[in-house]
Amino acid sequence: MKTAQKISFLLIFLPLIFSLQVFAQKDFQKRLQTKLIMAKDGDVIEIEEGNFQLTASLSLDDKKNITIKGKGMDKTILSFKGQTEGAEGIKVTNAQNITIEGLTVQDSKGDGIKTQNVNGITFREVKTEWTGKPNKKNGGYGLYPVQCTNVLIDKCVAIGASDAGIYVGQSKDIVVKNSKAYHNVAGIEIENSINADVFENEAYHNTGGLLVFDLPDLIQKKGGNVRVFRNKIHDNNLPNFAPKGNIVAKVPDGTGILILATNNVEVFENDIINNKSVGTGIISYFMTENPIKDEAYYPYPTGIYIHDNVYQRANVRPTGKGRFGQMFRFKLKFGKDVPHIFYDGIVDPKTKNENGEIALESRICIKNNQNQTFANLDAANNFKNISKDITPYNCELKQLKANK
Repeated sequence: MKTAQKISFLLIFLPLIFSLQVFAQKDFQKRLQTKLIMAKDGDVIEIEEGNFQLTASLSLDDKKNITIKGKGMDKTILSFKGQTEGAEGIKVTNAQNITIEGLTVQDSKGDGIKTQNVNGITFREVKTEWTGKPNKKNGGYGLYPVQCTNVLIDKCVAIGASDAGIYVGQSKDIVVKNSKAYHNVAGIEIENSINADVFENEAYHNTGGLLVFDLPDLIQKKGGNVRVFRNKIHDNNLPNFAPKGNIVAKVPDGTGILILATNNVEVFENDIINNKSVGTGIISYFMTENPIKDEAYYPYPTGIYIHDNVYQRANVRPTGKGRFGQMFRFKLKFGKDVPHIFYDGIVDPKTKNENGEIALESRICIKNNQNQTFANLDAANNFKNISKDITPYNCELKQLKANK
């Protein structure tokens, strides 16, 4: 075939090929959404191998015992880069015993996979990711179960979320294990949730590796009974790229673990390494400087037990950015010699007896950590009497029970 003929051939048939591809992608989305709508109890909805471009959210509502199964995390890719309808990539609501496994959700306009009011939700070998550099326009959450019960996240990966890569909020009976989170603002976050085991995960190159928060103005008011153990939480020094006004926009880059206003949290046998600002922080909600309008909200951390972890950090300065950066620079003045464990020192007066002693179940206990260094920031008194004496916190709490 002569060159002119080849060019003529391409000019005629390339638009046709492109049109067929567009049709095939739209047909794929329609077929998959129809399967989700028509699914009966016990169905397994299989998604073939390929990279599929979708323009609208996929939804599953009011179903029981359904499995959505791809051919593998890097084999079945659902890309929402051109999304024009909906916010989430996949949304599951008002359901029971749902499993999502073996697929990737990419570049959704909002959250990657959101599940709400689901009793029994399993994510297994699922990846959520926003491609390209970290960007405040990325969706807020990767894996996002909220108001769920019996949550299992296993062997998953979360990349690029502008809030939290793996987030469990206002939920009960949770296991997050064997997963990785990187290039997010928060790698893994447990928020206002009860009975959670977070173990054998790796959180790295986030702004903050792992957060355990209780926040006001939410339906489920008080979380607790959270165990964080045998995780590798390292090199979480990514500049914070959360949108302004978001609570995680206040997290300083260089944070390993941050516990905010939560009760009964046990952190043990973790490797907490090369997080330049805060290895482990234990703070009240007052440190956010946000007003509290929720009368039912409890803003203090109590019953926190930090033990048998390994701490290491390079001899570098902490972050100089944001309100926490200003605090490090002008109030704390640690220079490069930053303690691994911070406590803001703000105590609920109701937890003290007539002698000023804090009830054991409400205490902060720190023990047997390798290379442990500590500072009580005395934040209630404008950081006037910062103390590095760990002796008052050399105590033991009853270890929490495993979440089965």
